Amino acid sequence: MFSISKRSEVEPFHAMDVLAEATKRRAGGHPVISMAVGQPSHPAPRAALDAARTALAEGRIGYTDALGTARLKHALAWHYRDRHGLEIDPARIAVTTGSSAAFNLAFLSLFDAGDAVAIARPGYPAYRNILGALGLHVVEVPVTADTHFTLTPESLEAIQQEKGVKLKGVLLASPANPTGTVTGREGLKALAAYCDANDIAFISDEIYHGLTFAGEETTALELKGEAIVINSFSKYYCMTGWRIGWMVLPDRLVRPIERVAQSLYISPPELSQIAATAALGASEELDRVKASYAANRELLLDRLPKIGLAPASPMDGAFYAYVDVSRFTNDSMDFARRMLAEINVAATPGLDFDPVEGPRTLRMSYAGSEAEIAEAAERIGMWLK
Repeated sequence: MFSISKRSEVEPFHAMDVLAEATKRRAGGHPVISMAVGQPSHPAPRAALDAARTALAEGRIGYTDALGTARLKHALAWHYRDRHGLEIDPARIAVTTGSSAAFNLAFLSLFDAGDAVAIARPGYPAYRNILGALGLHVVEVPVTADTHFTLTPESLEAIQQEKGVKLKGVLLASPANPTGTVTGREGLKALAAYCDANDIAFISDEIYHGLTFAGEETTALELKGEAIVINSFSKYYCMTGWRIGWMVLPDRLVRPIERVAQSLYISPPELSQIAATAALGASEELDRVKASYAANRELLLDRLPKIGLAPASPMDGAFYAYVDVSRFTNDSMDFARRMLAEINVAATPGLDFDPVEGPRTLRMSYAGSEAEIAEAAERIGMWLK
């Protein structure tokens, strides 16, 4: 049993720090199970690997157009037609070096230093860090059960009144990291309409699309307005290390984004683009991977409340359980350190995602194998007795 302790004053124990420590322990012979980072345990689809092998055998991998190959952009346009019934001009698609580059490009092209941009709290910490590094004013909006764990026009109005700011941008992820929230069509439609009516740039982070287990998965491209959509091959397509993502842009932003991309990145890696093009046709294989996540999700939904780790938000999408650890501690950093040191299970402290309520929460990724997730749940349950 854990005692309530004062919040740690040491340096925050972030997700990548947890991964580094877990890797170090594993190298030292410890039987580590990592639930710390949102990284699928499955490899890239077979078709993607085969395409990459063929490209390497042919020898020449070089620069491409700054916004990606025509072949990949046309394949992505086909993807939107097949999955969403949308006709997207391939010229509006920008291929990027992971979604991280897409966020950099969007922020640099849309905002000036000092502009206020709203994000959800809890939320993906890189949003806060990239925006802050670019000199933008980060406005964190609490999302709770009262707002269905997502941003709403009402919550945006309230935060502007409270902070005395005028928003220039809103960034929303659905499905969301770490909460697992899936913002349905009506909620997304209301948010997009509010942004359009108030001259606020709306950025829709859809990198966990394809990984919705409950609720209504909607792309902002289905709605009227000028949303900037960001997606990635990292999660559903199991291609984290390939560093390949994309954006769908309003026509007016294509050339500005291209100019910035040329200067910062030259082009996305060609080998990854070749593999990604092939991956778009691997839905049957990838849906089997998704089924394994669904099994892990069901196991944790059953097991975690029984051992005192009730979910702090929905687990409707992505592959995370965001749990309440306040029964055991109010210092999730210390909790995560001890869990890794004592039972070799790695998870991420909530402080990474929420500077206010985070000391009482922990994020666990269930993107690992079914055997690993079951073993991790068993170890944690025994440890907490």
